[in-house]
Amino acid sequence: MGGWALRRQAAHVGERRPDPAFFLLFGKSMTWNLLVIQALNGLQYGVLLFLLAAGLTLVLGVMNFVNLAHGSLYMLGAYIAAAVFARSNSFILAGLAAVLGTLLIGAIIERTTLRTFYARGHLDQVLATFGLILFFNEAVRIIWGQSPVYMAAPDAFSGTIDLLGSSYPSYRVLVIVVGLMMGGGLYLLIHHTRVGMLIRAGATNAQMVSVLGVDIQFLNTLLFGLGAAMAGLSGMMAAPIFAVQPGMGDNVLIAIIVVIVIGGIGSVRGAFYGALIVGVVDTVGRIYLPLLLRQVAERTIADAAGPALASMLIYLFMAVVLAVRPQGLFPARR
Repeated sequence: MGGWALRRQAAHVGERRPDPAFFLLFGKSMTWNLLVIQALNGLQYGVLLFLLAAGLTLVLGVMNFVNLAHGSLYMLGAYIAAAVFARSNSFILAGLAAVLGTLLIGAIIERTTLRTFYARGHLDQVLATFGLILFFNEAVRIIWGQSPVYMAAPDAFSGTIDLLGSSYPSYRVLVIVVGLMMGGGLYLLIHHTRVGMLIRAGATNAQMVSVLGVDIQFLNTLLFGLGAAMAGLSGMMAAPIFAVQPGMGDNVLIAIIVVIVIGGIGSVRGAFYGALIVGVVDTVGRIYLPLLLRQVAERTIADAAGPALASMLIYLFMAVVLAVRPQGLFPARR
């Protein structure tokens, strides 16, 4: 009897005990503040992705042009904003410079370089815009150097705000508000203006729109410039959150493509919902997945594998979407 008790005690000692953090996050005492903060972080990240994905999906859906240099325009917007803010200490002036600067750069490269690739295959477009990525990365290294550049948030939004019972940085709230306002403005532009009507008509049959007397080349330049300006705005809003450095647009480009595939190619509505899904899944998954893995693996292994697996969640989700709905969750309405 005593031997059985000793063996039972030894077995009990050898059992893996649940991590207390698991009960803190998933049990009855789940921390509401952490959940709210991570959800808001996911929303903020999703809004930034939407600003980027909306411009790229317009170019891809309407012009049928694969622009891998879209992430470089995001990087240029961040650098221009940081440089202007450092000299003027005006966040509004930095935003105007980033938006107008990237709009002008986008229009110039469209008219001088990319226009000749419209009639070519996607492979030629990919190679041409990949060359632009290398060019812009080296250009910012020559102008601003290799070291990261940091941009502070404006003084009016440097504090925190009470939101849903949690203290949250007011600048990140500004990012969410600006992104939602831009989404609403883009919806009004596309669905309730003459320019939007031409954009939607061009997406359906560009040749017919050209025959009817519309300058399709000017429309393409305007559309490409609009997409570049949205990328620049996203870079400016991201500059106080992330380090501004060469190549910062390369990694985010992959997330943008995932957003477009999930939402639906050519669909701004799909880009909006797809960006929110990717933002929330990626952000919340990086916090909760390591804690779940701690219940079946050693803590060091879980902490190392958790973030890596969390970063794969959006790609797994994209694979499921492609298998079930190859056209995306919210395809463009023709």
